Amino acid sequence: MNELLTHPPRVPLIAPSILSADFGRIAEECRAVLDAGADLLHLDVMDGHFVSNLTMGPDMCKAVRRHFPGVFIDVHLMIAEPAHFVEPFMEAGANNLTFHVEAVGEVAAARDIANAIHDRGGTAGIAINPPTDVQRVLPLVEYFDMVLVMSVNPGYSGQSFISPVLEKVRAIAPLLRHEQRLEMDGGIGPKEAIDCLAAGCDVIAAASSIFKKSDYRAAITALREAAPAHSN
Repeated sequence: MNELLTHPPRVPLIAPSILSADFGRIAEECRAVLDAGADLLHLDVMDGHFVSNLTMGPDMCKAVRRHFPGVFIDVHLMIAEPAHFVEPFMEAGANNLTFHVEAVGEVAAARDIANAIHDRGGTAGIAINPPTDVQRVLPLVEYFDMVLVMSVNPGYSGQSFISPVLEKVRAIAPLLRHEQRLEMDGGIGPKEAIDCLAAGCDVIAAASSIFKKSDYRAAITALREAAPAHSN
């Protein structure tokens, strides 16, 4: 299942973020977006410390895995102590764990966490927030399977896209090997997706622009219409 991120050809993927789904119907919501053409599921984990909001944990990941044994689960850790949660989320069925460069102090510490994820059979991602200088993440790119550029300040869905972060994408994209992925997350609708994919992203995480629409298939299709701009 991890080959979804790492196996060529490198084509754009649509990752609905269940943060904006109806938590009372989470299995139905996940099934609906998968049936509508989603490539994977994106779980936004917030701890109330690294960001002010508090969301889902390993048990949500475990529940999604139980209902969808063959689906790629992309877990985005917006938490202060990512090293402490590698094992719980991998045991819960995560395929990819992405944590924030702002949550770790040194390159060596980030590499250690990536190695721990790899040792447990997962792919590892490193994320960067809009205010953070791209130079913080550039020395880490080679050690990760995916780089996630946040296009909103993390914490809540429904925010507006911060377009200057596209410059981070343009700085990171030339450093990637063919098997690595570049994800954008936050405030992305069809218009923003065109710009993201053209800049070099090939994974689009979208919450409100999918789950707040009445027609999930139309919402996902609209995001996919940006794909030809990035075909390679």
